[in-house]
Amino acid sequence: MKLRTKLWISFGCIIVVPIILLIVFANLLVIYQLNVINETYNIESTIEDIFPNPTRLFNRLTGEIQKTIQLEIEQDPDMFQRQETLEELSDQLKSQNTSLVVRKNNQIIYSSSDDLTELYDKLPLYGEGNNEVLNGRYFGGKETRLVKAQDFEFSDGAKGTVFIITSLNSWIPELKTMVIQLVVAVIFILILTAAIFSYWIYHSVLRPLNQLKDATKNIKDGNLDFVIEADERDEIGQLCIGFEEMRQRLKESAEEKLQFDADNKELISNISHDLKTPITAIKGYVEGIMDGVADTPQKMDRYIHTIYNKANDMDRLINELTFYSKIDTNRIPYTFSKINVADYFGDCAEEVGMDLEAKNILFSYYNYCDESVMVIADAEQMKRVINNIISNSIKYMDKPQGKINIRIKDVGDFIQVEIEDNGKGIAQKEIPYIFDRFYRTDSSRNSAQGGSGIGLSIVKKIIEDHGGKIWASSKEGTGTVMNFVLRKYQEVHNE
Repeated sequence: MKLRTKLWISFGCIIVVPIILLIVFANLLVIYQLNVINETYNIESTIEDIFPNPTRLFNRLTGEIQKTIQLEIEQDPDMFQRQETLEELSDQLKSQNTSLVVRKNNQIIYSSSDDLTELYDKLPLYGEGNNEVLNGRYFGGKETRLVKAQDFEFSDGAKGTVFIITSLNSWIPELKTMVIQLVVAVIFILILTAAIFSYWIYHSVLRPLNQLKDATKNIKDGNLDFVIEADERDEIGQLCIGFEEMRQRLKESAEEKLQFDADNKELISNISHDLKTPITAIKGYVEGIMDGVADTPQKMDRYIHTIYNKANDMDRLINELTFYSKIDTNRIPYTFSKINVADYFGDCAEEVGMDLEAKNILFSYYNYCDESVMVIADAEQMKRVINNIISNSIKYMDKPQGKINIRIKDVGDFIQVEIEDNGKGIAQKEIPYIFDRFYRTDSSRNSAQGGSGIGLSIVKKIIEDHGGKIWASSKEGTGTVMNFVLRKYQEVHNE
C-alpha cells in the first residue's frame, strides 16, 4: 500500500472512527443513565424527555408529589400549617432540586429555601396559577425556575397557595454524570484513535526511517554485516529494499576489492618467486662464464643455451602478467577472422610437435573434421590457449616417457578440441577450481613446477570470449584431458 494511501486512510479514520465510537458509546451511556433515572425517581423517561427539552423531565419529577398534595389538601387543608408535615414534604422535594413555599392570604408562612425571597413578589396570586398546576410557569433571571401553584382554602376560610419551585440550572446528578462521562468518552476515544493510527504511521514510516538511519551509520562506520528488512511495499519499503540492495553491492564490492588485493599480492608473490629462479640461474651461469668455468666451446654453448631458456621463461611470465592486466580490465585485443580448422590446428600441431620432440615428449595429432570446416576466432589468442594448456601438461608431467595428444572432433554445430596428457592427473575435488585465478593444485611456492596460477584462467577467459566452453576430466596417476568447443562458421544464404 502506498504511503499517500495510508495517510488518506489514517486521516479519514481519525475523523470517522471517533464519530462512530462516540455515537455507539453515547447511546449505551444514555440507555444506562435513563435506567438509573427511572429507577431512582420512579418515572418513565425517554431520550426525548432529556434532549432537546430537558424541562419536560423536571415536570415529571414533581408530578407524583403534586398529585399527592392535591389529594391531601382536599382531606386536610390545614396540613400546610403543621411544621412537621411541611418539613417532610420539603425533604422529598429537596432530592429533586425543588423547594416548597406556602402562602396564606398573600403572606408567606413557610419556605424551604432562603434563596427564594426575590421570587415572592412574582408568584402568581390566588386563582392565577391554579390552571398551570401540570405545566407550571417559568421565571428567568440569574437562575431559571419552574413554578407550579396549587390553590386551596384553609379550614378558617383563608386563601392559601402551595408553590412547588424547581431550579432548572441544577440538573439532577445523573444528568451531570452523563455529561461528564460523555466528555471523558470523547477525550478517551480521541486519544485512543490518535494513538492507534499514530502507531500505525510510526510503524509504517518512522520505524523504517530509523532503520535507514542506523544503516547509514553502520555504512559510515564501515560495517556492512547487517540486514535491512522491509515489512511493507510502500515508498518507504521500496526505499529500504533499494538501500538493502545497495548495501549488498557495497559488501560485494568490498569483498571483491579484498579478494582483488589478496589476488594481486599472491600474483606478485608468485611472479617474484618464479622470476627469482631463472634470474638466479642466469646469474649463476653468467658468473661461471665470467670466472672462466666455461672453458670449452661445448660448455660455453651449454651455458649460453641455458641462459637463453631461462630468459624465455622470464619473458613468458612477464607476458602472462601483461595479459592478466588486460583480462582484468577487459581490454584483450581480439582480431576475429574466419579460420580453416584443418589448416590452423595442423600448423599448431606441427609447431608444438617440434617443441615437444625437443623435450623428449611423444606427440600425436588427429583431425576428424572435414577439410572445409571453418570457425570465427582470433588466431593469436587461440594459439595462446593451446600453448598454455600444453605448458601446463608439461609442467605436471611425472612419467619417464611423456605423451600429449591433440584431437579435433566434429560435434554438430561445434568443433571440440581435446588435449590429453599422461601426467600426474588432478584430484576430482580440485577439478572445479583449476580455472580460477591463482589456483594451483600444488600451492607450495617451493614447488619445482612454479607458475603464476593464472594460465588456465586466461585460457577460460579467451574461450568464453569466443562463445565457447572449456572443461577438464582427469584421473590421478593416469593423466588429464582438457576439452573446449568452438562454434562452427556457417554461411547465411538470403533467398
